[in-house]
Amino acid sequence: MNSKYTRRQFVQRSTVAAGALALAPAATLSARAAVKRTAVDEVTLGNTGLKLSRLGMGTGSANGTVQTALGRDGFNSLVHYAYDQGIRYFDCSQTYVTFTWMADAIKGLPREKLFLQSKISGRPADIMATIDHHRKVFNTDYIDSMLVHCMFNQGWTDSFKQVMDGFDQAREKKWIKAKGVSCHSIPALRDSVASDWTEVHLVRVNPQGVRIDGMEQEMWPATDHSHDVAPIVDELKKIRAKGRGAIGMKLIGNGEFVKAEDREKSIRFAMSLPELDAVVIGMKSNAEVDEAITRINAALAA
Repeated sequence: MNSKYTRRQFVQRSTVAAGALALAPAATLSARAAVKRTAVDEVTLGNTGLKLSRLGMGTGSANGTVQTALGRDGFNSLVHYAYDQGIRYFDCSQTYVTFTWMADAIKGLPREKLFLQSKISGRPADIMATIDHHRKVFNTDYIDSMLVHCMFNQGWTDSFKQVMDGFDQAREKKWIKAKGVSCHSIPALRDSVASDWTEVHLVRVNPQGVRIDGMEQEMWPATDHSHDVAPIVDELKKIRAKGRGAIGMKLIGNGEFVKAEDREKSIRFAMSLPELDAVVIGMKSNAEVDEAITRINAALAA
């Protein structure tokens, strides 16, 4: 791998940017200072035209068992709290045990202000019926973004052709507004980027390399997560060049970043990537919602 996004290069890039900023005209500096980016900004997802909050709430920590441990009332309250703080993007999947809870959780919230992303695993015999089931379970006419879920294998765009065709049909019927894939390995990510079919990419991103499948074999020993994430950054650049939507996931290492400094490092790294439109973080409490917003705000301000 020739391309490397090392800590030294990151520092050098930051230094160059700071130098350029110092030489910028006062009017330019003033204009930039007036634009304050936050975790709950409404952003556009690539060229899809869809709007969502920069920060999304994940509902599938440990496949959603973390969230369902709150009980239905607790989960509903958490979703509404996140909405009240400005979060409009909620990330779901048919494999999460929260899947059938979502209709009650978003009840009373204005549907037109929500961005619901859901995922379908495997290769259902009747993909249209499966997508329609999502609409019925969520009690909504449409899903904003529907993803093929959890792709690991190289060549998935061939083996999942029937599913992808079904997504296209659902998009024509306006059952879904955008289509894409969540990738859990670098080979699968590369295939998704190379395919003209993909509109939205859900990408595993954290600088520690934790819970990013396939990186150990390609880049470093499994016991060492201190290196760069060059392959993912390279693919994100291609995604941006193609005008597609990019959302970062696994910022908290699938819940493994129990140390505050690890969460801070990961969030600051994600916010340094202009190729990401938004990020999603699994949350189980009001305090975790507040922390995510605070850390992202601080990272964007820096």
